[in-house]
Amino acid sequence: MSTTANLSRVLDQALDAGSGLLRLTPTWVPRSFLHPGKRIKLHPHDWYAYGAERGGIDERWFASTTDAANEGRVWHEGQSFVSFERQTFLLKEAVAEAGPRLIGQAMWDKYHRWPVYSKFFDNMGPIPHHMHQSFADAALVGQEGKPESYYFPPQYNNCDNNFPYTFMGLEPGTTKDQVRKCLENWNNGENGLLALSKAYRLERGTGWLIPPGVLHAPGSLCTYEPQWGSDVFGMYQNIVEGRYVPWSLLVKDMPAEKHHDLDFIVGELDWEKNVDPSFKEHNYLEPITADSGEGWRDDWIVYGLVDGQQLFSAKRLTLEPGAKCTLHDPGASGWITVQGKGRIGKLPLQTPAMIRFGAETEDEVFISHEAAVRGVEVENTGSEPLEGLRYFGPDTFATVPNVGDYRR
Repeated sequence: MSTTANLSRVLDQALDAGSGLLRLTPTWVPRSFLHPGKRIKLHPHDWYAYGAERGGIDERWFASTTDAANEGRVWHEGQSFVSFERQTFLLKEAVAEAGPRLIGQAMWDKYHRWPVYSKFFDNMGPIPHHMHQSFADAALVGQEGKPESYYFPPQYNNCDNNFPYTFMGLEPGTTKDQVRKCLENWNNGENGLLALSKAYRLERGTGWLIPPGVLHAPGSLCTYEPQWGSDVFGMYQNIVEGRYVPWSLLVKDMPAEKHHDLDFIVGELDWEKNVDPSFKEHNYLEPITADSGEGWRDDWIVYGLVDGQQLFSAKRLTLEPGAKCTLHDPGASGWITVQGKGRIGKLPLQTPAMIRFGAETEDEVFISHEAAVRGVEVENTGSEPLEGLRYFGPDTFATVPNVGDYRR
């Protein structure tokens, strides 16, 4: 339950005790139309903790102030909680209470919220070919658009599951009439959309940048996904592995009067980006080392611009046993530990082997703006490498690498 009556006092105590770091508890999200991949450390007895009718839990969200757009959702679904001395409160409430301190004055002035989040996305097989609306199209229904990105952490991909390939975009030369025909065939069996697309083999330790309006059907590698703080989407494929996708999931974030306007629905796709003959060249990511020292290395894993804007980015910090370093980031971030044990600032880090639904862990932290710019020491106190992923909000860095810079 959220501690709102004395939030200001408790938040100040938590920030002071953690020297600007906040401990976050696991945030689990189910999807009724998907099949959990079973690799995100949730106890097998808890895969359907929200009830079988809600679907299995296949996502864990990190440092989130974004609501999951699920039918029948619980009131806090998708929201991260801060934990301090047996008291909990929403990260969203903390940002509202002390925005400049947590996310920096510039981000607070522009957005009045933490406008990004990340997740583990973990499924047994592929999901429907879908897109996330542009900011302009999402605004038609009072929402925000959603560009997103992928990184495939080896530690959470001990197995491939059923289909480690992702369809992305459309084959060059595909016409809008061909996609329209697929929509016309929604109730006539599998609509054939994937025949117009291309699948890419997913590789551990690599990633992709997915602009809004671009079709994609994520495969079965567990994926770390920094993205914009929105949950809009439209499913353009009607049957996946024999599972029917209702029309309502195609049009849920489109104006009601356009729910059967096929030209409008096709028009929400960013056509140029979908049929780009150099799609991989313009969207594929490999790690780029940002900084390193004795026994440690900090790599960019998500970078690049979306339509000329730096909306989010992410880094991967790896420390060998006994190593320590001090991070100096220019802005806040959400941290998740994916391997090993150690400490970040004053807070212990421990990668869990298994998590019960509702239990707290020591793997997730929110690094406030004030702590980031002051410097945060990270130390590996274990016998294996300590690795953590952290993602950042818009315009955190003066510059980020461009897509394709890993080749240099």
